[in-house]
Amino acid sequence: MSRIALVTLVVDDYDEAIRFYTEALGFRLAEDAPRPDGSRWVVVEPGAPGSGLLLARAKGEAQAARVGDQAGGRVGFFLHTDDFARDHARMTAAGVTFLEEPRHEPYGVVAVFQDLYGNRWDLLQPAG
Repeated sequence: MSRIALVTLVVDDYDEAIRFYTEALGFRLAEDAPRPDGSRWVVVEPGAPGSGLLLARAKGEAQAARVGDQAGGRVGFFLHTDDFARDHARMTAAGVTFLEEPRHEPYGVVAVFQDLYGNRWDLLQPAG
């Protein structure tokens, strides 16, 4: 095994999630295909193909209760950048909510933001 290809993110609505991840975060829509059960196979990728999010619309109360709280209030997702200032400014201008000011840590420059549902993410430019 060489990598994790996809991680499922439970969402309320496919189209609003696609808009947020592509327009606010700058991901690219890699796949959007209908499924026989009426759902869709929706994959967004942050950069080059190889890793991405499978956006899965919640089915039933148990899944709907997880939307926005998939990591129990912790940072659950880590988005690396090669230019923190550029991406932080672009995301802020696009309406992304940052929960803190950027900070310099031994491992890099980082700030926590939340997606449209409230899941917490790190925007991180690794040191070195």
